[in-house]
Amino acid sequence: MIRSESLKKNQDFKVVYQNGTSYANRLLVMYVLKNQHMKNRLGISVSKKVGNSVVRHRLTRLIRESYRLNETDFDSNLDIVVVARAAAKGKSFHEIESAFLHLARKHHITGNEHDKEISD
Repeated sequence: MIRSESLKKNQDFKVVYQNGTSYANRLLVMYVLKNQHMKNRLGISVSKKVGNSVVRHRLTRLIRESYRLNETDFDSNLDIVVVARAAAKGKSFHEIESAFLHLARKHHITGNEHDKEISD
């Protein structure tokens, strides 16, 4: 399996924000855009409005872990940017993972049979 990379450059984030599609739920916002690379790239944005550095870093780790555990279910060649909302502060891993996977299903970027039944 080809490991995914992180989106790090501000320019890469801007391209996804401007050209990608977005869906949101109570805890997260997800932007998705096809890329020219042979792997997925994940970018995570947590504003200072969400909390102090400890809170922001915890949310970043929870989102990254949610992606890592479900990485094999995702389509390839995607740039994914996840923005944490203030409501995500203090939520458990399972709540963050559930919100993350909910948005992935809305984008139809997971390869699960359940998703294919929904889109038929």
